[in-house]
Amino acid sequence: MTLSNTGWIAIAGLGPGDESMVTAQVQDILAEATDIVGYIPYVKRILPRPGLTLHATDNRVEIERATHALEMAASGRRVVVVSSGDPGVFAMASAVFEALEAGKPEWLDLDIQVLPGITAMLAASARIGAPMGHDFAAINLSDNLKPWSLIEKRLRLAGEAGFAMGFYNPRSKSRPHQFGRALEILRQACGGDTLISFARDVSKPGETITTVTLNEARPEMADMRTVVIVGNSDTRRVGRYVYTPRFAKDVD
Repeated sequence: MTLSNTGWIAIAGLGPGDESMVTAQVQDILAEATDIVGYIPYVKRILPRPGLTLHATDNRVEIERATHALEMAASGRRVVVVSSGDPGVFAMASAVFEALEAGKPEWLDLDIQVLPGITAMLAASARIGAPMGHDFAAINLSDNLKPWSLIEKRLRLAGEAGFAMGFYNPRSKSRPHQFGRALEILRQACGGDTLISFARDVSKPGETITTVTLNEARPEMADMRTVVIVGNSDTRRVGRYVYTPRFAKDVD
């Protein structure tokens, strides 16, 4: 890739966990960086080397992290902001541009590039078969950055519209009840026979994949390390695989 010889920012996706799923483009830019910025577990994935400074921070300081990265790039540093999966999917790319919009005017002249990565949702879909073979929606079930009422509305409308769905952050210790409510909405909107898959620690040691119907699904099947994929009325099993056909029926 081509970046200027002065300070720059690359916002990079490290994939779902397996190092073989980090793209060659991202590996190359990591080798050029003077500074790595990101959430603690993601920064730990970067091997230390001379001339490289690692800046690991907590998960709820995204804007502060992005602002720090912009400040360092403006001073001439070569900064890579890392996320898991793809940086543009519920990750740091949006936070960097939010900080850029609120920041110093001269930051608009910085060289900023977003480098794509393999999302946990797509890695999980590939393990399962092809449950997202037709139109789908990706929804973050955490209400940290949006109200739960909006999440309920999006679940209901996506289900009624016949989208397959991928869910991030389905169930945490601080909000264990919400995923149970999500399952209730999905049963009403999609039907209890619709297939739902739970993919935990995709591409990592201990990976597990479980597929059941919505009627069989229980809240405790998911945690924060699980990607949940719900099919639509056309989604079906073929042997041990699950897929959604490339055609779709009209909705009522």
